[in-house]
Amino acid sequence: MSSINPQLKVLMNLFRIQAMMSRRFDRLTMHGIGFNEFLILYLLYEAPEEKMRPTDLAERTGLTASGVTRMLLPMEKIGLIGRQAGDRDARVSLVVITAAGKRIYEEAIGTANYIAKEIVPAEYGKNNHPLVGFLKSLGGNLE
Repeated sequence: MSSINPQLKVLMNLFRIQAMMSRRFDRLTMHGIGFNEFLILYLLYEAPEEKMRPTDLAERTGLTASGVTRMLLPMEKIGLIGRQAGDRDARVSLVVITAAGKRIYEEAIGTANYIAKEIVPAEYGKNNHPLVGFLKSLGGNLE
């Protein structure tokens, strides 16, 4: 019988935590979105001019370009986001948050903050906490 190394245990625990977080963030459905949609709306809401290229959204979320495209299609269909031709190159499409998307995001942020406070004790959210450094080293660099 082979044993697993400590690094694999860390990743297995992160996976378990991700599953638990996913269940808790299911409460965002009261706003008509899930956590992934909330993340996309957050990124667009905070972006310069409230728009981004799909490839930049993929990079920021850690998803593949096709994964982001599959996520954006229903969001566009229900009017949370729109598409716009790039300013410099019309072949480049930009994803923009719509007025409806802003409204849903602004309604959902309170719920999301409340859930986050339930999950993460305040001291773990401080920028100088070792956990924050560890997550950044793994690629968790949303700020």
